[in-house]
Amino acid sequence: MKDIYGLSNSELIRDLGSRFKAYRIYCRLTQSDVAEQSGVSVPTIRNFENGRTTNVSLKVLLPLMRAVGQLEQIEQLFPELPENPKDVFFKKPTPRRVRHGK
Repeated sequence: MKDIYGLSNSELIRDLGSRFKAYRIYCRLTQSDVAEQSGVSVPTIRNFENGRTTNVSLKVLLPLMRAVGQLEQIEQLFPELPENPKDVFFKKPTPRRVRHGK
């Protein structure tokens, strides 16, 4: 596993595009098939896969993930935090926001 913290955002997006292409091919889908299923244009898919797009929104990424059957991986971005045993014992409510003193 590579050190992803050493990569720039653009490098990470290029890597995602390359991985997406591998999944698309594994699923035996053409770029046109994915475009039809996802509503994302073929040029956008082509640019993403070839690393020419260095800014991909979630509005584009989520339908692409859905098209190759990987939408459940979105859960891995921010997995639910485990419950803190102290909070269970003392029954503290989970904070809903952070306030800084004036």
